Amino acid sequence: MPYDWIIDALEETWNSIDRLVRPQPPEAYDAPTPCPGWSVRDVVSHLLGFEAMLGGAPTPEYEGSWPDYVRNSVGEMNEAFVQAHRGEPGIEVLNQFRDVGRRSLEALRRLDVDAWEKVGWSPEGERPYYRFQETRVLDSWIHLQDIRDALLEPADDHWVGEEIVVNRFEAALPYVVGKRMRAPDGTLIQLNLSGRLARTVLIGVQAGRAEALSDSAQAPSIEVTTPVALFWRRAAGRISAEAFLRASATDVRGDPALARALAESLNIMI
Repeated sequence: MPYDWIIDALEETWNSIDRLVRPQPPEAYDAPTPCPGWSVRDVVSHLLGFEAMLGGAPTPEYEGSWPDYVRNSVGEMNEAFVQAHRGEPGIEVLNQFRDVGRRSLEALRRLDVDAWEKVGWSPEGERPYYRFQETRVLDSWIHLQDIRDALLEPADDHWVGEEIVVNRFEAALPYVVGKRMRAPDGTLIQLNLSGRLARTVLIGVQAGRAEALSDSAQAPSIEVTTPVALFWRRAAGRISAEAFLRASATDVRGDPALARALAESLNIMI
């Protein structure tokens, strides 16, 4: 099956969440995460609710007014999942997530290639199903790191999940530069990422369109060198533009205003 690697990434990510959270004391589930308003329990509830919905369960009714951080229909759906489990012991929420995750993985393993490539609903709009499931990896893997941060248990998750996350954020850079920054024609941005998934990315703008380039004789308008971990944290909105630019491991050369516009525009998680 050509999409087994996506299933493997989901399974490894969800198993890592279970291994990390299961030994924790009850009070650990209330630890705040980098997600506004969400505890460790809430993050697990979000993942649980979304997978249950994909398996056919109805979205629970939300009671009360929406928090300030809920800004779209996807956010409303996620907040309803979270609220539905806030009164439950954390270990029960984790057990439900483990069970629904197993059912999701079993269902994915039964799909044929046509089903994986069928275009349908996703939080990003109409997309092939494999793209939607890549997004599930991205969301789950970033939330694994949120839980690590909340529990003060950092670790390097260097496997397929990380590769999917970094590749997806790299692929979004033309959108960031062209649509969000609205960089002018002639702009060339060079991003040097260091670490296990090190790479150099060139994004050029011509005729109002930004695209990835394999090389260029032009000197870059800005050159930003930073670790892979800071890149995905900024792209996921887990650190501010200021923290990204001022980090000791980040080096910026060229137009400082352009560099700030890039950092401000880089937050692209839904």
